[in-house]
Amino acid sequence: MAQISEKTVLNMSRLPILMSRISRSFLTLAVFSIVALSSSFSAFSDTTATAASATANPALISQGEQLFKANCKSCHQIHKDAVGPALSGVTKRRKADWIYSWVHNSRKMIDAGDKTAVELYNKFNKAEMTSFPTLANADIDAILAYVESVPVPTEVVPPVPGQETTAPKGGGEYDTVILSLIIVVLILVLVAMIIFLTVIKRYLKEREGKLDAEDKELVDQKFDIKAFVQSKAFIGIVVAAFVIISVRACWISAQEVAVEQNYAPVQPIAFSHKLHAGDNKINCNYCHTGAYKGKQSNIPSLNICMNCHTYVKSGPKYGENEIKKLTDAYAAGKPVRWVRVHNLPDLAYFNHSQHTQVAGIECQKCHGPIEEMEVVKQYSNLTMGWCINCHRETAVNSKDNAYYDRLLKVHEESKKKGDMTAEEIGGLDCSKCHY
Repeated sequence: MAQISEKTVLNMSRLPILMSRISRSFLTLAVFSIVALSSSFSAFSDTTATAASATANPALISQGEQLFKANCKSCHQIHKDAVGPALSGVTKRRKADWIYSWVHNSRKMIDAGDKTAVELYNKFNKAEMTSFPTLANADIDAILAYVESVPVPTEVVPPVPGQETTAPKGGGEYDTVILSLIIVVLILVLVAMIIFLTVIKRYLKEREGKLDAEDKELVDQKFDIKAFVQSKAFIGIVVAAFVIISVRACWISAQEVAVEQNYAPVQPIAFSHKLHAGDNKINCNYCHTGAYKGKQSNIPSLNICMNCHTYVKSGPKYGENEIKKLTDAYAAGKPVRWVRVHNLPDLAYFNHSQHTQVAGIECQKCHGPIEEMEVVKQYSNLTMGWCINCHRETAVNSKDNAYYDRLLKVHEESKKKGDMTAEEIGGLDCSKCHY
C-alpha cells in the first residue's frame, strides 16, 4: 500500500491549525448539546400536577362515588342537566327527608301531589326516576357527600379551526425534545465531517504538483464498487442481514397469531358508543350490568335498550332505520345477533369485577376511548405480555380495604420504592389466570 512521503507530510504545515479549529467546533457543539439537555430536564422536572382538594371524610366520599356510578350516573350529571337534573347543590335546595323519600319512591310523591316532585316530573319530560327502595339513608348520604365534593370542571374552549393549540407538557413532549436534539447533533456532526473532508481534499489538491508518483496514486485512487460488492466481507454482511431480518419477521408474525387488535366487525345494528356513552353520558354499567359485579361484562338485553327506545324512535345519524331494527326484534321476541369483538381464549381466566370494582380500573384502560368510537374495535392487543406489563405497572387499590393492610405493611418493611403493584401480591402467578 502506497504511503504519503515525508516531504508531503512536512508540507502540511496548516493541517494542525485546521484540526484545532474543527476540535473547537466539536467542543462548542458538545457544550450546546449539554446545555440544551439540562434545560429540558429542568423544564420537565418543574412540571407538577395539581393536587386534589382535601375532604373531610374520604371513606364516605369513596363509597358514594361507587354508589353514584352504579345507580345514578346513567341519568344524572353532577354539574349539568341530563335525563334528570344536575345534582350539585341538591343538599341546599332540598331537605334530607325529602331527598330520601324521592330516591326511595318518586312515583309515590308525584301521586301524592308533592309540588316540587310534580314540577321536576313535568320539567324533565315526565321521565319517571327509577326508585331505589333498597338504598339506605346512609347510602344516599354517601352519594350526596360525593356529589358535593366534586369541583366544578373548568370549561374547555374548543380550538378555532386553523389555529394551533398548545398541548400540556408531559413525558411525551419531553421525549420528543430529546429525540429532536439527538437528530440535530447527528446532523451537525455529519456536516462537520463533510467540511473536514472537503478541506483536506482541497488542501491536497493545491499541492498536487509537489506530490511524487506514489503520493499521487494514493490521492487519485477511486472507489471500485464492483470489487467491493464481490468481496467476501460485503457478501457476508448481506447474508447475515437477510437471515436476521427473516428470523425477526417470522418471530413477529408468530407473535401476531390470533391477535385481533383493531378488529372492528360490522354489527347487525349500527350502534354508536360515541352517541350513547360520549354525547349522552350513559354509564357503561347501565347497559353492561355485569361489568362491576361479575366475571362477564355481558351484552345488554333488549329490555334495557327499550327503556329508552320505547320513547326515542329516531336517531341523529340514521333516523328511524336502525332503531326500527331494534324495536322489530323486541316485538318478535328475537335477540339481536351482535358480533363479539373482544374474545379471550378459553385457557385464560378474566374477571371484570376484580378489575373494575376491586382494582378501580376504568373501562378505557383496556377498551380505549370507547366513548369516542362510532364503531367499536378491539383497542388493546390483549396478549399475555400486555396483561403482565399491566400487573407490573399498576398500583394496588388499597384505599379503604383492610384486606391489604398486612400486605402494605410487608411492602413498607421491604423498603421497596413506589407503590405496591399487582405483581408483588401474586399478579404474575400462572394460576391467577390459568387453572
